Amino acid sequence: MRRFLRPGHDPVRERLKRELFQFNKTVEHGFPHQPSALGYSPFLHLMAIGTRSGAIKLYGAPGVEFVGLHEENNTVMQIHFIPDQCQLVTLLDDNSLHLWSLKQHSGASELWEDHRFTLKGPPGSPPSAAQITAVLPHSSREVLYLGTESGNIFVVELPSFGVLEDRTITSEAVLRWIPEDYCNRRSCELVEALQEHPKNPDQILIGYSRGLIVLWDRQNNKVTHHFLGSQQLENLSWQRDGSKFISCHYDGSYTQWPVSNDNRQSLPLENLVPYEPMWDIHNGLPYIIFQGGMPRASYGDRHSISVIHGSQQIAFDFTSRVIDFFIIFSSEPTAEFDDPSAMVVLAEEELIVIDLKSAGWPAVHPPYLASLHCSAITCSHHVSNIPLKLWERIISAGSKQNVHFSNMPWPIDGGTNIAPDPPQRDLLLTGHEDGTVRFWDASGVCLHLLYKLSTVRVFLTDADPNDNMNTMGEDEWPPLRKVGTFDPYSDDPRLGIQKIYLCKYSGYLAVAGTAGQVLVMELNDEGAEHVVDHVEADLLQDQEGYRWKGHEKLKTRDGPVQFEAGFQPFVLVQCQPPAVVTSLALHSEWKLVAFGTSHGFGLFDHQQKRLVFVKCTLHPSDQLALEGPLSRVKSLKKSLRQSFRRIRRSRVSSRKRRGGANGKFDQGILQEMELAPVQRKIEARSAEDSFTGFVRTLYFADTFLRDSSRHCPSLWAGTNGGTVYAFCLRVPPAERRMDEPVRAEQAKEIQLMHRAPVVSILVLDGRNIPLPEPLEVAHDLSKSPDMQGSHQLLVVSEEQFKVFTLPKVSSKLKLKLTALEGCRVRKVMVANFGSCKTDDYNENDLAVLTNLGDIQIISLPFLKLQIRYPCIRKEDVSGIASCVFTKYGQGFYLISPSEFERFSLSTKWLVEPRCVVDVPEVSSNNHTHSRSVMENASRKSSQCLFSVTFPFPGVQEEVQVTMEKMVSKNYCTQYSMMTCKFFKYCSNMERCYFLLKKRESKKRN
Repeated sequence: MRRFLRPGHDPVRERLKRELFQFNKTVEHGFPHQPSALGYSPFLHLMAIGTRSGAIKLYGAPGVEFVGLHEENNTVMQIHFIPDQCQLVTLLDDNSLHLWSLKQHSGASELWEDHRFTLKGPPGSPPSAAQITAVLPHSSREVLYLGTESGNIFVVELPSFGVLEDRTITSEAVLRWIPEDYCNRRSCELVEALQEHPKNPDQILIGYSRGLIVLWDRQNNKVTHHFLGSQQLENLSWQRDGSKFISCHYDGSYTQWPVSNDNRQSLPLENLVPYEPMWDIHNGLPYIIFQGGMPRASYGDRHSISVIHGSQQIAFDFTSRVIDFFIIFSSEPTAEFDDPSAMVVLAEEELIVIDLKSAGWPAVHPPYLASLHCSAITCSHHVSNIPLKLWERIISAGSKQNVHFSNMPWPIDGGTNIAPDPPQRDLLLTGHEDGTVRFWDASGVCLHLLYKLSTVRVFLTDADPNDNMNTMGEDEWPPLRKVGTFDPYSDDPRLGIQKIYLCKYSGYLAVAGTAGQVLVMELNDEGAEHVVDHVEADLLQDQEGYRWKGHEKLKTRDGPVQFEAGFQPFVLVQCQPPAVVTSLALHSEWKLVAFGTSHGFGLFDHQQKRLVFVKCTLHPSDQLALEGPLSRVKSLKKSLRQSFRRIRRSRVSSRKRRGGANGKFDQGILQEMELAPVQRKIEARSAEDSFTGFVRTLYFADTFLRDSSRHCPSLWAGTNGGTVYAFCLRVPPAERRMDEPVRAEQAKEIQLMHRAPVVSILVLDGRNIPLPEPLEVAHDLSKSPDMQGSHQLLVVSEEQFKVFTLPKVSSKLKLKLTALEGCRVRKVMVANFGSCKTDDYNENDLAVLTNLGDIQIISLPFLKLQIRYPCIRKEDVSGIASCVFTKYGQGFYLISPSEFERFSLSTKWLVEPRCVVDVPEVSSNNHTHSRSVMENASRKSSQCLFSVTFPFPGVQEEVQVTMEKMVSKNYCTQYSMMTCKFFKYCSNMERCYFLLKKRESKKRN
């Protein structure tokens, strides 16, 4: 009976777990998935991006990030910042408006949703009558103008979203001021654009879809000017001085219209092609910036924005559809001319910033919002605590790749990053479908690209390695220039990177791909031209009856190859058959690299450039492993046969157990016992199942393999069929390393009973600590492993954790995960957790991700479950497959093709945005009407609020002093906000009376 009992909770351990473990999703790295709207605040210098899933993300200076999510998860259609406020309004595709504010909490700013509102039309009107098509936040900060499909313009006050019906601009009221012949020909239809006059806030420019444009006087409720267009309208834009504006049209034309005081019906100054411009003046020469405008027949597939300045004209050709763009000006509000400094373009797959100050208008290297999916991500690898020397060499190599970028500082610089500096330098390496490896700075909140490595130069492909995305084509017409890095089309799918392993101490890098190629590289600070040695590894070892049906290997270049500064390959190991490399390990101290595929594994000496050995793991019945990933078709007949075999094996006769034997136990004692959970019955997998020879993991260890008196280098391999192979290695000493070959001999073979796939292998030293990384002890970054006590081998399969003693390989301890929890292991890594209370305590535990998307932390070496956190939805198979853990209890996984979600399991290691957005003082150069409106609003609100009287003595004075402080500190500048805060402050009269009585009793005492 004792074996069913489980120990109770240890209060000391429970307290320690609270100090060690805490789950947080901290920050999202990369480019927002499916962006749909863009906004910018010149006042705050913040940019906002909305997505189709209802997310809204604000960005400022590097490290300044805010994320909000609408409850409805509808598409964000428009984003508008309230002028001179820390507020913005979003319009969703369900016609709802949402007001967001940046508020300070615990010393940092946070994004909060304040109000939501849905516009309703008059009773009996169709739903389209209230469908919002245009939004204009007025500079008074009091109201929003909402244009609708019916042609009516509604006015709502802020922040309450109350509709001011007496100020509604109806289409009938507008048409009364338009000539009859034009009204008969064209109706107003929907409102396409709303623009406030840059000099006179009482005038609103209204554009209707059929071409009619009017200038509306909101004080006198009349049309002062009307402009009769003949083409379908797309957009409007004012010139800075308000003397003219431009309208752009569906047919690709744009028209300049003068605005004069003596002519109510103006004729266009000129009508030109193309459309949707933005008009700015600089030193007397016009800047005209417009989206599209290309002939649809020839350039309908292009996504372009053209910039014209005098005789200079460039059509920027983007790699994906343009969502929206805005211009950043460096001029003062009262300056006579605009001084455009940068153009920010939100495309569907990336963000591009163009420097309009520098010659040639180059692009600006973004510090965040990187296009992670410029080529599809196929794998990732994280390296913690990079040495400074290696870090600087990688940055130096990357800087030589960025010479075509502008030196302009990042123009979106709002807010202040107050997060502490990262404690260490971390790298996140991503492998891509086009054969590139990108090195990202993952130390802090911003995921910044440091360096890009391409393996294409080693092979013969259809792509020219000297192709440049930024090739100028401005001598032709139209003068197109390609910008952006998004390129989802791979020239050859065999180039895809599948495994990456970087040694941070030696600078060696191993990269493996889809066609069985394994490249070993070293870091070189200068460009070089050399021959890449080529070695083939036949994993089938000439076995008869096997024929590879998959893709061919990649053809290599003959002769020397020119490589740029950075990681340069010096040897290529080509697996035969050229199947996907499924596992990779590098030991830079022994100068060995191990690789595995679905057919077997091998060991390569990259110092002597010699193949040490290969081992075929293919089962005779495993024919699917020979078909390759590009032509794999599973036999229906075989699948059905295997399914029926499992059903027969799982039929177990059950009989009912009588409860008479339990009568001798005290029922009260049984209730107090904590019984072990019932285990699920797990059927052993058949050796005939497909891909049993698939090599899942490779591991180097210096441990006791033959006897307990001598340790030696070893290589361990785990397969999909639950088999573990152990090879004893003889590595010559350094002085004879180039003269004598490395020798290997198989020493052990372990077959797990249930034949579950082996996910990871780990050796613990005599102190139950995982063996250090290669060269880690030599760099004094880790203690030498204990070679006096006995070592232990931990084998992690999909179903269980099992500890064996070495060198006898006898079972010592196990944890049945699938039998107890009903889940399977997908990812596992040893992580170091430090206490948040003291720096003297830390421990190594296993971080485990299961197929259900939850993360479990399991102690070493006793395999006790410490805590469990839900992390990823179990339906998100790609997110679970993409997860990578770090050495210090953090992790990354893909929440979309372009975004990594970062999470932390540790209380000590936490990387999250922490920033402050201070409200700048309204410049004296701003419009005088804005200042007067604020003064009037404050004066009106104070007069109204302070006129309220209370029957309790002392309360009146206290309320008045409080409201005066609010006004003087500019907490509220609008009457409605003052009213809201006032009544929230003193709505409970009973509490006011209670406070008064309490104060009077204290005085008496």
